[in-house]
Amino acid sequence: MLYPQQNDRRNLLDLSGFWDFQLDPDDAGERAGWVNGLTKPRQVAVPASWNEQFQDTRDYLDAAWYARRFYVPENWRRQRVFLRIGSANYAAQVWINGRYVGDHEGGHLPFAFDVSDHVVWNEENLVVIRVEGRLTPTRVPPGNVSGRGIGGLMSNYPRTSFDFFPYTGLHRPVILYSVPQAYIRDVTVMTDLEGHTGVVKIAVEQAGDNLRGRAVLQGEGGPQSADLVFANGQATTTLTVPNARLWSTDDPYLYRLTVTLNDGDAVLDRYVLDVGIRTVAVDGSRILLNGKPIFLTGFGRHEDFPIHGRGLNMPLIVKDYSLLKWIGANSYRTSHYPYSEEQMWMADHLGILVIDEIPAVGLFFEDGKENIQTRLALCRQQIGELIARDKNHPGVIMWSVANEPMPPNALRQPDGSAPPADRTVGIDFFRSLIELTHHLDPTRPVTMASLMNGPIEWMALCDVVCINRYWGWYVHGGQLDQAAQMLGQELDSLYDTLRKPIIISEFGADTLAGHHSDPPEMWSEEYQVEMLRRYLDAAATRPFVAGLHVWNFADFKTAQGIIRTGGLNMKGVFTRDRRPKMAAHFLRQRWNKAARPDTTEQDQA
Repeated sequence: MLYPQQNDRRNLLDLSGFWDFQLDPDDAGERAGWVNGLTKPRQVAVPASWNEQFQDTRDYLDAAWYARRFYVPENWRRQRVFLRIGSANYAAQVWINGRYVGDHEGGHLPFAFDVSDHVVWNEENLVVIRVEGRLTPTRVPPGNVSGRGIGGLMSNYPRTSFDFFPYTGLHRPVILYSVPQAYIRDVTVMTDLEGHTGVVKIAVEQAGDNLRGRAVLQGEGGPQSADLVFANGQATTTLTVPNARLWSTDDPYLYRLTVTLNDGDAVLDRYVLDVGIRTVAVDGSRILLNGKPIFLTGFGRHEDFPIHGRGLNMPLIVKDYSLLKWIGANSYRTSHYPYSEEQMWMADHLGILVIDEIPAVGLFFEDGKENIQTRLALCRQQIGELIARDKNHPGVIMWSVANEPMPPNALRQPDGSAPPADRTVGIDFFRSLIELTHHLDPTRPVTMASLMNGPIEWMALCDVVCINRYWGWYVHGGQLDQAAQMLGQELDSLYDTLRKPIIISEFGADTLAGHHSDPPEMWSEEYQVEMLRRYLDAAATRPFVAGLHVWNFADFKTAQGIIRTGGLNMKGVFTRDRRPKMAAHFLRQRWNKAARPDTTEQDQA
């Protein structure tokens, strides 16, 4: 899961660009020999979703094939060669020069294959990737679920079980890279504090011979270093940093860790990581960053933009983080799937806190034990892959194992009442996920985002309670006084029962940019502002509320449906092309420290 690096011992070749592309609605490509090249290709951009690049692919989620030819540089011949795919949503199979390499299920996370024995030298190579994004009930996230999304206001096309568009394709770079025969396979960094001393625990895994190594941490106060002695490919060491400069939202200082494998005085491999020395903990009703309470201000977001869909868009990352800083936000949740590694890198460097979430949105428990266990296995795979990828990012402060999982009979009625729900279903499911997450990473809290009327027994399993609430929109729409009263009562009741920090992880109102009304009415910019104000005011009087994430940062594309005008969810405080609505200016006034230096974070809530 280490991101490929180019240095004096490693090489990489980014295969992004124009690829051959061919749809395969009859699933006949393998039988027709497409593993050796496509028969009637057209050109498609990689990385990008395929859906908005052509007129005939917008709603196409079945199989499609990608192919590209490349040369392997001659000076890589004595190294191991890997092919890494940053994200193929949802499932992928890979061939090199007609030979099967491997497969991967689950979008949004990288996977790599050692292709040293598959490539040829001094002539062209061919990589072929089959991708499909079919919506099925046993996938994570599920789709085409019987009895859901059929008829009524919530019907949609394509038939997702989630409220964002099911973009499909090669969404992140495809990279060919090389490493020495003996190389650094993985690095894990955990940080702690002992007074003013930073404690940096380093675990390194190598592939190949049991060589010696060295770890050097460079930063303020000069370098700290230690030798690495491997046994069975594993080595650990601890570095201490006197008077450590801590990573925080106000000062995202990063030390530079260099790990080497050595044969005597010769360096055989080298890998470099940015390290932020910081701690995250839960203490009663507070979330602590470096031992001090932190109040999360920010958003749920989506990787979404016209034409490229969910494909990596570097200028958009820069723009979005600039807007986060402008508005005074310090955090966001990767709703509802892991974001690109480039997004995590930017969070580290700009001091943005991230709740990192797997694609477990739309989970349900009504189709039998076997199907439930299939989804659980996929969730466990995804949380393992996510932690392996993002464990070293100081900006990542919490893991989220699900968004709005739904027990039977969970939906509220228009009057806000809820029918009885089987609240015992799913307890073993989420206990398994949360225990696994704690085992893989004991340094970060674990949460899930609960829907309205979500079982309190599920929330009790989490370190931090995250709730998605739409009083004033889906329930008591247009009745903001009543909505504020219901929200306050629910917050107080939840805290009295659970005694844990509560983050309102979603709240918001669909808003047509430029639509105004006095007095405020639903869909107007004024109504969005007033709804957000009620929620911020409710949080400001309750010290146990540890954060607020507005839904959503920007308008985003959804499946077609009669409640989604133009195929968009319009709850963004920015439009899809990042123009601010009134709500963005309102939040900036409440959240921006530079604008209100005499206020505390809780006051700004």
